[in-house]
Amino acid sequence: MNWWGSPIWAQQSLVELEPWTWYRWALWLVVGFFLIFPGIVAYMVWLERKVAARFQDRIGPNRVGPLGLLQPIADAIKLVTKEDLVPRTADRVVHLAAPVLVITSAFLVMAVIPFAINMAPVNLPSGVVYLVAVSSISPLGIFLAGWSSRNKYSLLGSMRAVAQLVSYEVPQVLSLVPIVLWAGSLSLVTVFQQQLEWGWFIMSPPGLLAFLILLIASIAEVNRTPFDLPEAESEIIAGYHTEYSSMRFGLFFLAEYLSVFAISCLGTVLFLGGGTLVPFVSFPTNLVGDSVFSYVVVDAILLAVFLGKVLFFIFLMFWIRATLPRMRVDRLMNFAWKYLVPLAIVNVFIAGIWYEMVIRPGYLTFWHWFWGSLATGLLVIGAAAVIVIVNRHTTARAPLGTEWPSVGRLRPGLGMRTLIR
Repeated sequence: MNWWGSPIWAQQSLVELEPWTWYRWALWLVVGFFLIFPGIVAYMVWLERKVAARFQDRIGPNRVGPLGLLQPIADAIKLVTKEDLVPRTADRVVHLAAPVLVITSAFLVMAVIPFAINMAPVNLPSGVVYLVAVSSISPLGIFLAGWSSRNKYSLLGSMRAVAQLVSYEVPQVLSLVPIVLWAGSLSLVTVFQQQLEWGWFIMSPPGLLAFLILLIASIAEVNRTPFDLPEAESEIIAGYHTEYSSMRFGLFFLAEYLSVFAISCLGTVLFLGGGTLVPFVSFPTNLVGDSVFSYVVVDAILLAVFLGKVLFFIFLMFWIRATLPRMRVDRLMNFAWKYLVPLAIVNVFIAGIWYEMVIRPGYLTFWHWFWGSLATGLLVIGAAAVIVIVNRHTTARAPLGTEWPSVGRLRPGLGMRTLIR
């Protein structure tokens, strides 16, 4: 049995599945969809409000329950009981289907995450390709939300959101190529197993750069500050979900925070060694004897370590939101295509050098790691410096009027035509 793979019942073909297997899958779906993941999202919101309050020298939610712990339940009740309003001219079927598509995309990502021993619901041989495919459903749902609302502000917000999501999907996918190259597989379980032998993938210059690119692109993918242009209330009301209320809006809200959790789990599996406590060391499965109880204890420890890393990832996103202001739309797009995409492409070649110097010999020594880190580290720094210098030089020589003026540079008399230009 592959202890770090999916259970045996998840590896059988569909023809051989017994009725109890379908019941188990249905139980996983119901428990995860209605209990576990909504609960995680609810208290992620509570945690973010508490963290933001600390950053801003406030208290945060503290009225409903001890320490405000019942505030997410009160917010959920409010969303469920609010009146569900749909514009008269809206396409009612598509208007409902749009948030369902977005939340479905977020839930499907969780299907291939290996949380602990035998806790990968499905171990797909092409898990990375599956993740890219199901995450691409979200832009479709966002565009349908704006289009079906029959509201110009919603349509503009959805078009801008789709442009941002498609742009940042490119560096996000390219940042996964070094991991696939080093692991020699598209399975997330195999990626984890390779990190037991070669150390966490973040512990190399190309791995660190790929991690940073994935982090930045993922923040943009889930519409978090400073990339929250799709929901820029000061510019286009609330963007693509302007005409949504009650639980239809709640589904968008649930999908955003569930995507934050899913991206954190993905980053933990790909770069931080999953549930392992230290690099190069696997946790013994017979900690308290070779029994079912032993594996339960080991699973609990590994799951706790895994969730600790995920919590650190989430806290990093909260920290960024509390620190950085929102980017202008032109700078946001330029940052994706002029900085992240070239860096991600160059990083693929640097990852190939790391593979030849460290992984291809078949065994890891300190000197392999040292010389590989030195060579690829210099290349990473040099590539980043060249890309920054070239883009700054190009921006400095750009003709007057090609960049959007910021609000602080507007002069009296500048009309809308100047802004659009």
